[in-house]
Amino acid sequence: MLGFRDAVPALIAIGTWGLVTGVAIVKSGISETLATLMTLLVYAGSAQLTALPLINEGMPLWLIFAAGLVVNIRFLIFGAALQPYFRHLSWPRRLGVGFFSSDIGFVLFMGRYGESRERGNPLHLWYFLGIIGPGWLVWNALSILGIYLAAVIPASWSLEFAGVLALLSVVIPLVSTRPMAVCMLAAGCVAYIGQGLPLRLGLAAAVVAGIVAGVLSERLARKVRRK
Repeated sequence: MLGFRDAVPALIAIGTWGLVTGVAIVKSGISETLATLMTLLVYAGSAQLTALPLINEGMPLWLIFAAGLVVNIRFLIFGAALQPYFRHLSWPRRLGVGFFSSDIGFVLFMGRYGESRERGNPLHLWYFLGIIGPGWLVWNALSILGIYLAAVIPASWSLEFAGVLALLSVVIPLVSTRPMAVCMLAAGCVAYIGQGLPLRLGLAAAVVAGIVAGVLSERLARKVRRK
């Protein structure tokens, strides 16, 4: 399957971050049982990591929920971009696709079909499922592994740094056009500047900045080509 083939390199990054998240959840004081349940029901590593300190500090549920929404607001943008490709599906199926969607899935899908004018092709769905299905399995498997091995994994392993390297190995090959490079540069700069913002707002701002910069760069490139 084409989607799975394209996803194989990304599975290393997904698995690494899943392991990091699983370890972080347990080391925050949550029991292994609750951590496993959280991993299976909340398929969002950034939201989980954002919620952990709020849970530990006894913050109200509405604030924890709101923080998770802010961090994951990027999926609203992803969903709007993917909607033309999957709008022919029923609501239950679209909700299912939405639940299993991921950052890597969106990036790989748009990298292959973002410039295509064809919409609603069954191959689009199968390609996307070939990415997000294995991604969900790998994420949960490694997250649960991290949960139950957290006590024996030393901090000296620097799993967070390994996760960053794994993600870079996936993202860098995707920078094949000027708009994509502008998108990555803008997102990286905003993420760096906004890393001190509360509730991981810097992440949400970086996503918005990257998308806006990429769209504007693409429009500018089209105008130049027309001239």
